Amino acid sequence: MSTSLRAVRGMNDLLPADGPLWSHFEATVRDWLDGYGYREMRTPIVEHTGLFKRAIGEVTDIVEKEMYTFVDELNGESLTLRPEGTASCVRAAIEHNLLFDGGKRLWYSGPMFRHERPQKGRYRQFHQVGVEALGFAGPDLDLEHLLMTARLWKRLGLGEHIRLEINSLGSAESRASHRQKLIAYFEAHQDQLDEDAKRRLHSNPLRILDTKNPAMQALVEAAPRLMDQLDDTALAHFAAVKQGLEDAGIPYRVNPRLVRGLDYYNLTVFEWVTDKLGSQGTVCAGGRYDGLVAQLGGKPAPACGFAMGVERLLVMLSEAGLVPAPDGPDAYVVNVGEAASRFALKAAETLRDGGLKVVLHGGGGSFKSQMKKADASLARFALIIGDDEAAAGQVSLKPLRAEGEQRKLDLPGALAVLKTAN
Repeated sequence: MSTSLRAVRGMNDLLPADGPLWSHFEATVRDWLDGYGYREMRTPIVEHTGLFKRAIGEVTDIVEKEMYTFVDELNGESLTLRPEGTASCVRAAIEHNLLFDGGKRLWYSGPMFRHERPQKGRYRQFHQVGVEALGFAGPDLDLEHLLMTARLWKRLGLGEHIRLEINSLGSAESRASHRQKLIAYFEAHQDQLDEDAKRRLHSNPLRILDTKNPAMQALVEAAPRLMDQLDDTALAHFAAVKQGLEDAGIPYRVNPRLVRGLDYYNLTVFEWVTDKLGSQGTVCAGGRYDGLVAQLGGKPAPACGFAMGVERLLVMLSEAGLVPAPDGPDAYVVNVGEAASRFALKAAETLRDGGLKVVLHGGGGSFKSQMKKADASLARFALIIGDDEAAAGQVSLKPLRAEGEQRKLDLPGALAVLKTAN
């Protein structure tokens, strides 16, 4: 007995009914990014595993447990399906010397892969839109990213459902000092640490602060705060970001436990979060990563960026009733008869030459069954062709979404009516 083939768990099909929402989101995002001067780039889905180990950090959940890594049988190289986009973007910028003439504002979109337990808004193949500003120092770009994301939520109609949390991770020196204090603090409370915390204690103690274990929340809350270790430069940078948010009227909360799950961040980090997705409350996150370009072999350059989870935002749009209505074609061409079929093909192509969206019925069937298909297509008009119409070089044009009489027209006349009604 054969077993039916199914998609891999956590890797989902995009069906035609989902298309209008995705298209609406993607068109909104593209227009939004154009308005800020960001230019699109695309990177491979597969990269050398070493890229992510160097960029993300070997002692992170992503690298340790979540990456889809395999050996290329042809040359023995270790390759990985990209789990995030920043490392690939920076690698491409270095490889192609994109920063030779100054900073670049870049964006990308596409699938990412992490071996996680699938749940609402969280999948093993998921999609992100990422934004990276490479070669720009100072808090102005941090602030730009916060203002532009706030603008996107408003454009999507989600502004009241998403809130901003920010923090500063300071400099590498500040984090090193804080790291030692965290180790000493958690060593003194080892009996309260879970297995993940014990594993991270000496390799990445900052990540303990990001634990979701309820039993450890009081312990984490009493831990030394990185904010107390920040130098004057980091404090001034963070103050400028906060002042800019206040000037723009964007509410925010300073979350001293916000550390992000990747090792490359410094200074400003942020998350846009919601209560609408259960435990998967982060819909967009990012910050500054001034050391990553040099870390991956490029000439030192400041950088900052963010990424948003597309599926999570689409769930929110759907549940808020913000799904756009399906957009039907301008005309659906109904045809019965051999001569009608040949003329229908010519008619459809003529209307398309005129810039209209036209569906030509296929597969035969009676006029009645085809008219049902025309109505179900959400077309504004049915273009009806029988052998008599074909012989006369005419079509019958019937409105489907508004009042009006059915009438016979030649092709130029039908094109004029359809364009006027568009």
